Amino acid sequence: MNNTKVVAISGVSGVGKTTLVKQLAKEFSCPFLLFDDHTDKETYPQNMKYWFESGANFSLIKTPRFVYLLEELLNKNSSVYIFIEEPFGKERDVMSNLIDYVILLDQPLELCLSRIIKRHIDHPHSDSLDSITNYLDKYDDHLREIYIYAANKVRNNCDLNIKQVTSIKITSNIINSWLKNKQKKGA
Repeated sequence: MNNTKVVAISGVSGVGKTTLVKQLAKEFSCPFLLFDDHTDKETYPQNMKYWFESGANFSLIKTPRFVYLLEELLNKNSSVYIFIEEPFGKERDVMSNLIDYVILLDQPLELCLSRIIKRHIDHPHSDSLDSITNYLDKYDDHLREIYIYAANKVRNNCDLNIKQVTSIKITSNIINSWLKNKQKKGA
């Protein structure tokens, strides 16, 4: 029987999920999977505004390769943990039974937005300015409301909510202590 626990790091775009997942995997010498590495043009509904207005069913967000790789890791791995970046916590039906703990990085949206803009500036490509403008147009039109809605859903079903704005190291220390405390209690 596999006792590996899957720990999902959740939160809106720009909150620092990827960096934190990599940090925790390194600290615990465990495997990790990143959501964004397993998305494609079929992952999200074609019209996110319509999707949101129609009830925002998170199970319509599809990542079959991500799910497959996580199941493979669970079957072949004996690590204490597998850390995953899963923005939606247990809200997607396909993920709900695979995740043991959801940790929500619950940061202010303006901080996350500034990180996304900075990411575009720091890693420019030919249409960076257009891409920032397009993103901000979508953000103003519907993405901000989607982020708020998603964070609220995950918040209601998470195991640990980190609201403090701290460094990755301090945040990983908080999670590290929390997980070790869970281990001691046998949870």
